[in-house]
Amino acid sequence: MKISEIVALGLWPESKKTTTKKGIDELEELGYNLFYIGKNADLYTCPGDEAKVLLVRSDRCSVFDIPLNLEIEGKGVSQTAISNNGAQFAKDAGIRTAILSENVDASLKIAPRCQMMELCKPLEAEIDGDVVQFELIFRNYLTGSLYDACQNGNDPYGLELTSDLPQWHKFETPIFTPTTKGIKDEPLNSATVREKFPEIVTSLEKLFKEFTQFALDNGIIIVDTKFEIFVNSKGEWVLGDEVLTPESSRFISKEDFDAGNYISMDKQILRDFGKEQNWKEQAKSLKAGEKLEVNVPQTIKDKILSGYTTILNRLSK
Repeated sequence: MKISEIVALGLWPESKKTTTKKGIDELEELGYNLFYIGKNADLYTCPGDEAKVLLVRSDRCSVFDIPLNLEIEGKGVSQTAISNNGAQFAKDAGIRTAILSENVDASLKIAPRCQMMELCKPLEAEIDGDVVQFELIFRNYLTGSLYDACQNGNDPYGLELTSDLPQWHKFETPIFTPTTKGIKDEPLNSATVREKFPEIVTSLEKLFKEFTQFALDNGIIIVDTKFEIFVNSKGEWVLGDEVLTPESSRFISKEDFDAGNYISMDKQILRDFGKEQNWKEQAKSLKAGEKLEVNVPQTIKDKILSGYTTILNRLSK
C-alpha cells in the first residue's frame, strides 16, 4: 500500500511529514518502502493491499521530545523484544493490540528490530467541548507531577487525594489519571473519561493490575503505565505500539526499590543526565530536523542498556 493510499484512508495524520529518502536496502529490495523517520524508529509501507506498516526500531535516543545525536548499540533490539512481550501479555489477557503476530522473514539481518503494525487512527472524543486524543495512565505510586500537584493542593484529575500523602505512597488499588495527547498533555477528570469509555478503562485497569503482579513476581516494580488507544479499520479499539514497555511505563528493580533507589530502568537515567547538562535550554536553538549534539559517558549508556536487558530477561515468559 502506498503512503497516498494510507493518507486517503484517514489512517495517517497530515501533520506528520513523510520522507522520500531510501531506507534499508534489504527491506527496500523486498518492497518495503521507507516513508517516515521518527525520533527512535522508522516506518515502511508494506507490499500488498493490507492496511499495515513495518516499524523498524533504531538505536537512536531522545528525551524531553528532543532528538539527540546519541545512539546506544543494541537498544533497538532489546526494545523490540520487550515490546513483543508486552503485546503478547495483553493479547493473552484478551486485549487487541496494533502489533500483528506476523513479521518479516526471520533470516533478514534487520528482523530483530522489526514489528508489523496494523494501521489505525487515534481514539478521539469530545471532552468539555473539545475533540481530544487520550493517554490513559494508571499509577501504583504517588510520585512525579501528581505528587507535586498534591503538595500544592491541586486536584488535576478529580481524585480528591489529600496533601498529607507521602511521596511513593502505594495506592491500595491503581488510580486512573488520564490526559490529553498533544504538544502538552493536559490532565482530564478521571470520572469523566471513565464514563466516556467504561469498557476500555475497566479492561486496561485489569490488564495493569495483572501485569503489575506478574512483574512483581519476577522482581520488577511497575510504578505507572501509559496506554494509547487507537481504532482499527473495523472500528475496534486496540492498544498502540508501546504496550507495557519502558517507553510507556516506569520499571524499577525490586531490589533497588526496597533500598529506596527509585531510578527507573529506562530513559530516566538519560533524562537525569540531560537535566544536569541543561539539554532543554540547549535545544531551544535547534532548527527543524536538527539533532542536539550531546556527549554521554559510556558508563551511562551501559547502565541504560543494562536496564533494558534486565527487564527483558525478567519479564520474558
